[in-house]
Amino acid sequence: MKGNVIVALIVGAALGFVVGRATVKAPEPAKPTLAVAPAQPSPAAKPTPPTPSQVEDPNALYRMPVGDSPTWGSAAPKVTIVEGTDFECPFCSRGDATLKQIKESYGPKDVRVVLKQNPLPFHKNAHMAAEAALAAGEQGKYWEMHHKMFENNKQLERADLEKYAQELQLDMNRFKAALDQQKFKDKIESEQKLLQSVGAGGTPSFFINGRKVVGAQPFETFKRVIDEEMKKADELIAKGTPAASIYDEVQKGAATSPKMIAAPNQPAAQPEKAQPPPAPSFQKVEIPAYSPFKGPKAAKVTIVEWSDFQCPFCSRGAAVAHEILKAYPQDVKFVFRHQPLPFHPNAMPAAKAAMAAHKQGKFFEMHDKLFDAAKDLSPQKYEQFAQELQLNMAKFKADMDSAEVADQIKKDSEYGNQVGANGTPTFFVNGRKIEGAQPFEEFKRTIDQEIKRADELIKSGTKLDQVYDKITSMAPPAPPEPPRVELKAGNAPVKGPKNAPIQIYEFSDFQCPFCSRVNPTMKQVEETYGGKIAILWKNYPLPFHDKAGLAAEASLAAHEQGKFWQMHDKLFANQGALDRANLEQYAQELQLDMNKFKAALDSGKYKEQVKKDTEQGSSAGVSGTPSFVINGKLLVGAQPFEEFKKIIDAELANKK
Repeated sequence: MKGNVIVALIVGAALGFVVGRATVKAPEPAKPTLAVAPAQPSPAAKPTPPTPSQVEDPNALYRMPVGDSPTWGSAAPKVTIVEGTDFECPFCSRGDATLKQIKESYGPKDVRVVLKQNPLPFHKNAHMAAEAALAAGEQGKYWEMHHKMFENNKQLERADLEKYAQELQLDMNRFKAALDQQKFKDKIESEQKLLQSVGAGGTPSFFINGRKVVGAQPFETFKRVIDEEMKKADELIAKGTPAASIYDEVQKGAATSPKMIAAPNQPAAQPEKAQPPPAPSFQKVEIPAYSPFKGPKAAKVTIVEWSDFQCPFCSRGAAVAHEILKAYPQDVKFVFRHQPLPFHPNAMPAAKAAMAAHKQGKFFEMHDKLFDAAKDLSPQKYEQFAQELQLNMAKFKADMDSAEVADQIKKDSEYGNQVGANGTPTFFVNGRKIEGAQPFEEFKRTIDQEIKRADELIKSGTKLDQVYDKITSMAPPAPPEPPRVELKAGNAPVKGPKNAPIQIYEFSDFQCPFCSRVNPTMKQVEETYGGKIAILWKNYPLPFHDKAGLAAEASLAAHEQGKFWQMHDKLFANQGALDRANLEQYAQELQLDMNKFKAALDSGKYKEQVKKDTEQGSSAGVSGTPSFVINGKLLVGAQPFEEFKKIIDAELANKK
């Protein structure tokens, strides 16, 4: 097949999902950052991960049957587009807008669109929304419900779904019964397994006549592939293939699992201009005159942050920034620059409100108010905060709407992308990049090292107001070695001898997709090192995983009866089914004392232990899952076996 499909590889599937940074692009390998990528990863996807010497074949064709899925367009099209989608996924919403553009450009005669449901388990309302869409489809209103839910993808509770059904004049008894009985549960799970089998467990994922395109790609990407497939279809028709048989013909010999090929030694030529290389982790970043800052005008250490007022990780980053300024009032200058991410609808107006307040000398006062109300931002709030800060309201409103403020935010965002601050929060400490809402200690090590370097420059004659320019023109030192973390086992479940020379603390979350993906790696570690390692389990349920806390308690209730690791395996094998009833079912299958098990959950017997595990992890620098502490050294994310081996071998050598 001629021409390459631009494929947005889901790097997070091979690495780890780590809370700390929101970004509009997939992270580079081994970066401990949160990837809110163009395709959101699904925890249940279990295709074999590629080795470093392999990449997915960009020309692969995948088997994607239409089945009885909702369809738009002709039954005899030249091009069939199958999408795996999730109604609560912001990128799917953007992908849906692109599909609309495709429909308008090509029409129903030549293009058929097929929807497969792939509700991700960390979207609490997505599964019921998928069921509601299919329940509406049963009454001939799939697409009408589909569009309503994407237009209101933050209002997908049961009451909202029923409201949309009433607006569509559906038979409400039939609709409610379908939801109550989970009539379409099996169909949804079947479609998810199909998508996962070809490495498309994330959303949105598209197959254009079987050619995979992952993520909310621009219209131009789809157009190029569609036009290529149109040309092939015309050639088939010219040779006598009926239009109704085109899709069957192009699907012949299609792969049913991810097709991997050897990675080329040199980057392959791209149909578009090659992407620029990744931004370096050290560089001087410019500070415009309009940028708000706190601390002395000239300082030994200058920290430039790119942030977003609607980003939850930025809120945590702001708290750490306060801690830094309190600890280093004379030595640190803190500069704020804007990176409002496109999937945060309130981020841009909030940025404008902050800059309008800056015009009246109250940027950081507005900054704090916006972060305190990050979940409830609105035009009314901006005006309320401006009044509380006693701003000139006429000037505030005029500045919010001004082209000057809009241009400043745009310049911040564009320059941020240029220097690699395309996600939030991103910091540059005297030019040294730190990504994500890292703990204070992470910044402290770098700041202390930079203060020492600045003192040496000042001692040799550099003036304080020249330190930033001078220090960012020098080669950066090696990053300071983080101190070893001391952890206490307590009554943590342990696999392996307790006195083993290698102690691996695993901080994990039973609802986290990346935690399940690292399990095969941990088995490989066990098999390789045998009695030389002990794995100690610590629960770290993430707050946005609504079932993770109770699952953690259930694992400890099973541990009380000597069945922790058996329960551990069941929970990871059934990440999409972690309700109370499911947990009791697994306990019965393990032949636990059910009265004792239920009493432990009812009384919250292990809530405190789960809380202490989480606090212990946070104090050790853990900010997401999975994270590992190997003989006191922190390793973040679902890293490959080689990363574990590197640390373990070094530790064993030290022991000798």
